[in-house]
Amino acid sequence: MTRQQLSLDRRIQSLFPVALASLLVLGTARLVLDALKSNDSFVFQLYGRPRGQQQRPAVVVSPEDRIDESCDVFEGKWVWDNVSHPHYTEERCPYLVKQVTCQRNGRPDSYYKNWRWQPNDCNLPRFDPLKLMQILRGKRLMFVGDSVQRGQFESLVCMVQSIIPQGKKSLQRVPPRKIFKVEEFDASIEYYWAPFIVESISDHATKHTVLKRLVKLDSIAKHGKHWEGVDILVFESYVWWMHKPTINATYGSPDVQEYNVTTAYRLALQTWAEWLESSINPERQKVFFMSMSPTHLWSWEWKAGSDENCFNESYPIQGSYWGTGSNMEIMEMIHDQIQDLKVKVTFLNITQLSEYRKDAHTSVYGERKGKLLTKEQRSDPKNFADCIHWCLPGVPDTWNEILYAHLLKSHQNLL
Repeated sequence: MTRQQLSLDRRIQSLFPVALASLLVLGTARLVLDALKSNDSFVFQLYGRPRGQQQRPAVVVSPEDRIDESCDVFEGKWVWDNVSHPHYTEERCPYLVKQVTCQRNGRPDSYYKNWRWQPNDCNLPRFDPLKLMQILRGKRLMFVGDSVQRGQFESLVCMVQSIIPQGKKSLQRVPPRKIFKVEEFDASIEYYWAPFIVESISDHATKHTVLKRLVKLDSIAKHGKHWEGVDILVFESYVWWMHKPTINATYGSPDVQEYNVTTAYRLALQTWAEWLESSINPERQKVFFMSMSPTHLWSWEWKAGSDENCFNESYPIQGSYWGTGSNMEIMEMIHDQIQDLKVKVTFLNITQLSEYRKDAHTSVYGERKGKLLTKEQRSDPKNFADCIHWCLPGVPDTWNEILYAHLLKSHQNLL
């Protein structure tokens, strides 16, 4: 062996311990990292996980909680239930506006709070606020529409807020939005004011009137930018369209024309549908559309010979009933538009079940122009009773029970 070869062997032998030590260090580091990833890591047990990396318990939806495809939850009846309903009280939910707190505003009876919707051929799953918040973890749910839709937003906030500790929840007003944030779940339940869904001169969250309506039937971008990326969108639009049988609108040009309401509604729906198909990611976003919320403006519709409205009504309508305030043509129009969409939209047909509830409106126990009715106004219910909006707790809670049932139905259990 030459002297040069001996020198090379010695250099290789001297490097061997260094290489072995490096392998030991790398191996140890790998073991430490693997341990850190483990749920049983002593480091996490001692110090807790970094913010945003808390272990998330799996949300498991049992077969009993999933409504069957064959069951129509919208066909049924109202049953008296003062055990499980209401889900909350006015006193324990600080997020209700004065417009809907009927008892606090002087309504003498409370029966309207204790009716539960019972489908004919199945049961709605019991509402579980914790399970809903687990499903909403890391997500945004947004209600889009008019003040009736705002009532549904407030209802859902009240249905979940009791399980959220103080200091971990907040309500922000960022017109045209209201945002209920739940820090513990990195989630939000939101409301966006858009009474026609498309743009209009009534889009200011507080300064608007139904008496002056001008709708931009082909414009939606100003609203749509606020809806982009929202995980669950719940749309509704009806009452503002129905003030008169015609409406002023623009379409294709800045020239204002008078349209038949059903024609204008169809054009607005088409604009909304085009936005959905260009903006919604069906892999990660869910879209719902609420059918029209009925009114009870004329008592002769359910009580022949009478000439009143919803004032002083304390019980639901029994038997078959469909009021003239609900436009079947628009209902069918919405259904047909949704059927033609490439993006899946779930239609929640709450109209018929709400038709029976002549007893549950705010009547004279709400607001007009931001103020509670005076004693004189309350004594004139024929002119001042509000038979459009709903008391809370009340009917919108049932709408949210049905929304919750559909969220459970579409939830994928992770194995």
